[in-house]
Amino acid sequence: MYSNGKNVAHSGQGHLVGNVIALVVFFVLFVGAIYALSYWSLDNAWIPGISCLVLAMLAFGVPQHILGMSDRNPAKTSSQQE
Repeated sequence: MYSNGKNVAHSGQGHLVGNVIALVVFFVLFVGAIYALSYWSLDNAWIPGISCLVLAMLAFGVPQHILGMSDRNPAKTSSQQE
């Protein structure tokens, strides 16, 4: 992908190990959220439900809101004029 005549593709930037570690951590959080639902019963619904909600929000929210835009440089966007 090119923007203002510069290649802004993230391929080959050397972030593979960090991306794999983040994938594993957040996938474990997601699996933990699903596993928490195995303790769901009519007598005990609050603790598994709340723990599933919190773990699922962490598994989806952190990568989307914190990790997703962390490498965005305003100088590299196409809306910025040099």
